[in-house]
Amino acid sequence: MEIKATKKEIRNLIFEKRKECSQEEIEEKSLEIARKISELPEFREADCIYAYMDCKGEASTKEILKRAWELGKRTAVPKVTGEDLIFYYIESFDDTKPGYFQVPEPVTGKEAWEEDAFLIVPGVAFDAMCRRCGYGKGFYDRYLSLHTGHKTAAVALDFQIVEEVPADPHDICPQMVVTPSHIYLMPERS
Repeated sequence: MEIKATKKEIRNLIFEKRKECSQEEIEEKSLEIARKISELPEFREADCIYAYMDCKGEASTKEILKRAWELGKRTAVPKVTGEDLIFYYIESFDDTKPGYFQVPEPVTGKEAWEEDAFLIVPGVAFDAMCRRCGYGKGFYDRYLSLHTGHKTAAVALDFQIVEEVPADPHDICPQMVVTPSHIYLMPERS
């Protein structure tokens, strides 16, 4: 009988792999991810892009945000407020400062209102079915359960794709996962 990895074990494995990546490698791979994201119809057709702010070895969203600004799109990033995420508009990286766990958060007071934005979701690990292993606090699952109109994509480095992520009933999968080498699509539900 095969024993499947727990989310905690997956997190530990991926955190170790992150330590092996140089900042230059992460930036190079993130540029490829941004190129792929910017070619997606979901990105091109969106008036507003919601994105997480990366830190500590995550796939960077900075180039995605820069491309959105170049195209005149509104952008918003999240701030942790208690148990919830609230997205606020930013017009440059100067509109953020380190917040919850030193993750850059918006310092502007203008709350984002779109319910149909293209949302870039973070995660520790994903599988080919777009199941997501987050950081364990449930912020994005709670947010997406209340804001169901967003198109969603996760961005990840290739080593973040694992054989299988255990799924819990409250987990909400991104519609796609974009890595430097592949785009994984969530299977259609019947």
